[in-house]
Amino acid sequence: MITIIFSKALKIWETSLVFCKLSFRDLPRMLNSWSILALVIVSLTILPLLVIGIGILTPQTEIWRHLTNTVLPVYVWNSALLMVGVGALTLILGLAPAWLVSAYDFPGRRIFEWGLVLPLAIPTYIIAYTYAGIFEYGSTLSVVIDAILPGFEIWHIRSAIMSREGAMVIMSLVLYPYVYVIARSSFMRQSETVLETARSLGRGPWSTFFKVALPMSRPAVVGGLTLVLMEVLNEYGAVKYFGVPTFTTGIFRAWFPLNDPVSAMRLSGILLIFVFSLIIFERAQRGRARFDNNPRGYRTTKRRKLGKQGKWLSTITCLLPLALGFLIPFLQLIKWATQSGLRILDARFIQLTLNSFSLAITAAFLAVFAALIITYAVRLKPIPILRVASKVALLGYSIPGAVIAVGVFIPLVWIDSRLDTFMRSYFQITTGLFFSGTLVALVFAYTIRFLAVALSPLDSGFKNLCGNLDDTSRSLGVPPLKTLWKVDLPLLRGTLLSASLLVFVDVLKELPITLILRPFNFDTLATRTFQLASNEQLIQSAIPALLIITVSLLPVIVLNQLIGKGGS
Repeated sequence: MITIIFSKALKIWETSLVFCKLSFRDLPRMLNSWSILALVIVSLTILPLLVIGIGILTPQTEIWRHLTNTVLPVYVWNSALLMVGVGALTLILGLAPAWLVSAYDFPGRRIFEWGLVLPLAIPTYIIAYTYAGIFEYGSTLSVVIDAILPGFEIWHIRSAIMSREGAMVIMSLVLYPYVYVIARSSFMRQSETVLETARSLGRGPWSTFFKVALPMSRPAVVGGLTLVLMEVLNEYGAVKYFGVPTFTTGIFRAWFPLNDPVSAMRLSGILLIFVFSLIIFERAQRGRARFDNNPRGYRTTKRRKLGKQGKWLSTITCLLPLALGFLIPFLQLIKWATQSGLRILDARFIQLTLNSFSLAITAAFLAVFAALIITYAVRLKPIPILRVASKVALLGYSIPGAVIAVGVFIPLVWIDSRLDTFMRSYFQITTGLFFSGTLVALVFAYTIRFLAVALSPLDSGFKNLCGNLDDTSRSLGVPPLKTLWKVDLPLLRGTLLSASLLVFVDVLKELPITLILRPFNFDTLATRTFQLASNEQLIQSAIPALLIITVSLLPVIVLNQLIGKGGS
């Protein structure tokens, strides 16, 4: 299979060169060692896509024919409905608070500005089982409801939550900040002159929002919504816990119980069609919508005063998503943690923490290192092929984790089998699953998935540096490596730290990749939390869940500081 992959990759690479108006004969003249290394890294990142693409072309299996006749329409229907439902709810939960905190002044506004981002720190699988536990029989809430409404069966509420529609609501509560952050930033950049003109023409508050402010922010809002929908397609823990069959649960089912890699690759390929359709849609929307405020008439948006009723309605509107998406589940986890006591903090918990943190640190280092090479190569030689390659490297974050895991595991198994055959033949040594059965596969998949998380801040960091510094250094005979070490890296220290932190937290929360590629008897905080919740040991899962959330708050705080520079 790897031979076929390489031949297909060669054709794709040649096509990209033609697109960039280059040929293989031009490469030695155009590229240096940095460029070649960057292209090698990008080629490795697209390996899962090539594997899935080839897997779709392989002959059908009996299991695949069975899946297409039975559950495939269910996977498509549920995934599509979740996208529509979560997309609509996140728009409501994200846009209304974003507009209120940007355009109006009301009680608690300063708190809501940063507080509304906090749900990003809670993984969807954690909030899913937390709400299921809140409404289970014998919980504090059930006792209160029974005292107020004797005879009311709380399991009706729990069964409503443990459904496809309940999954829509639960996922929306932690994903709406993607829309909120981007929309709020866009609203704050709008000119007060434009909004005043709309009001002078008789537009009321609602009409100004829907007819002027929202259309001007449409590209940004669509970008945030696209991120939400990609997270929906990537989700496994919440839909698995709620028993909603989707593409990600189907990939796991084909991979583990059915042991059919071909079916897993075919499901991954269909899921990729969903993902790339979202990317194309987002690009098309961005390309058609271009708005420009006249610099001569630009004035920063001023927050307007509200009446007494408007103030409290605005406060309630902002408080509801914050309370439902962060405060209530966080307080419930704290309650469970106090009930579990310190007995959970045993040697196994320490080992789980070490496993999670060591993986996250390693993946963060590799992702930032790879991103640094790519961005510096483009800075040294900004030729078309490198610029295209740097954009291709961003695709990893848009690909669901289960798809990356399948795309990484199959070629590594092929390499392991060839390596084992070679070592047996010449050295009588058995290597076994040297790559696919160890943490190498896990770290490799993490790096591919979260390379874009490190690439974006480093690209922005290099653009903010004065290019004359590099030119002056090289004109003095200093080689590029030394220039990077002595000149650029000291200036990028904060950017490197932020990028590393973002990757670290994303790896700490990652569930699908870890479940598929982890070695035997190897667990992380995420997998252990999910296992305990799946076994209805909610109290025991509280402390590892709180540790994940607490660490995840760090990049949220950084994000709040960044978006806070544009407002208040």
